[in-house]
Amino acid sequence: MNSNNTNICLIGLGYVGLPLAVAFAEKFKVVGFDIDESRIRDLKDGIDKTLEVESNLLESVKSNISYTSNIQDTKNCNIYIVTVPTPIDKVNRPDLTPLLEASKTVGSVLKKNDIVIFESTVYPGVTRDCCVPELEKSSSLIFNKDFFCGYSPERVSPGDKEHTVKKIPKVTSGSTPEIAKKVDQLYKEIIIAGTYLAPNIEVAEASKAIENTQRDVNIALINELALIFDHLGIDTNEVIEAAASKWNFIKFSPGLVGGHCIGVDPYYLTFKAKEMGYKPNLILAARQINNGMGKYIADKTIKEMIKVGKVLKDSNILILGLTFKENCPDIRNSRVFDIISELEDFGANVDVYDPWIDSLKKNSNHRLIMDPLKSNKKYDAIIVAVKHNQFKKYTSKDYSRLSRDEEVIIDIKNITKNPTWRL
Repeated sequence: MNSNNTNICLIGLGYVGLPLAVAFAEKFKVVGFDIDESRIRDLKDGIDKTLEVESNLLESVKSNISYTSNIQDTKNCNIYIVTVPTPIDKVNRPDLTPLLEASKTVGSVLKKNDIVIFESTVYPGVTRDCCVPELEKSSSLIFNKDFFCGYSPERVSPGDKEHTVKKIPKVTSGSTPEIAKKVDQLYKEIIIAGTYLAPNIEVAEASKAIENTQRDVNIALINELALIFDHLGIDTNEVIEAAASKWNFIKFSPGLVGGHCIGVDPYYLTFKAKEMGYKPNLILAARQINNGMGKYIADKTIKEMIKVGKVLKDSNILILGLTFKENCPDIRNSRVFDIISELEDFGANVDVYDPWIDSLKKNSNHRLIMDPLKSNKKYDAIIVAVKHNQFKKYTSKDYSRLSRDEEVIIDIKNITKNPTWRL
């Protein structure tokens, strides 16, 4: 693909959009668009608060990339890549609002022969049935005659410095065979790991939906086994290690399932399935199990405190980690909040320490504190909720110094030596 006549616009500069924009900027002219003006200011200053792209990398491509919150600044682009969030609402239904608004925005500057590629996770059919009508309405152009579409699902792993965007194979697709080849060739320019050209957009959409649904179901199985073994008084991690000695055992660990992907994407697939008259019982059961783990962990904390004679009301409990996964600042859909809410409902005072959350987020309603090891405060229970590298360095003496009277250490991530209880 000729870089001289290819101008790319990234719509949405979050965990997905920014790394992709930077990767494309190594070979193409790129405009990064985001409605968050503070985000645009930071990027112009060479700062990425998601910590996905290092400052030196932003600096290395600055001659090829510009940032804006004004869509009119993207009018010279001929390829638009949409990477906005696709969340769920309070009753777990897909919320396509950001995607539809982004489609309207792109449509306002769309020209003949432009290509719009969607990366946001959706259920099969959203691109053609929901996004294309918005593009047509806003642009007054005709789909597959005046403009074209593609779908290439994002595969970003926040905080993972090994599996970066260029090193993860990319599924591609297009609204016509010719456009599909163009979309595939475009991504081949930057994806070292290679691409997979799907036969159509709906197959590409469905492939993304099942990636995280499969992981969700597998983790739910391990979580349910952990609950069973807990009732039997058997160490789940020891069981997993024993079972993993067989070559075809798939090794998963129990835990909280949060984030913008695994805890959300299955609901897009189940929504469409139910709309078509099929109830996906297994997937919904997996979601129920995984969503209930926070309450179970809170209940175990309470029981362990009672065992040693501690009173829950007005007790002080420390939670180590708030992000949805280790070594990243992303708190989207973190299930640690479930533990906090449950303990606070019983009258406990909960402090949370997470070294990956910046000072701006420390103004949230939850009691985020500075490093507890630099304080004299004592806690009736400590919950290790996230496997940050910083917490792996905590010693038995550290936990003893933080504890009041008899220690109650609840280890969700299996990183402490002698916890009171571990998942």
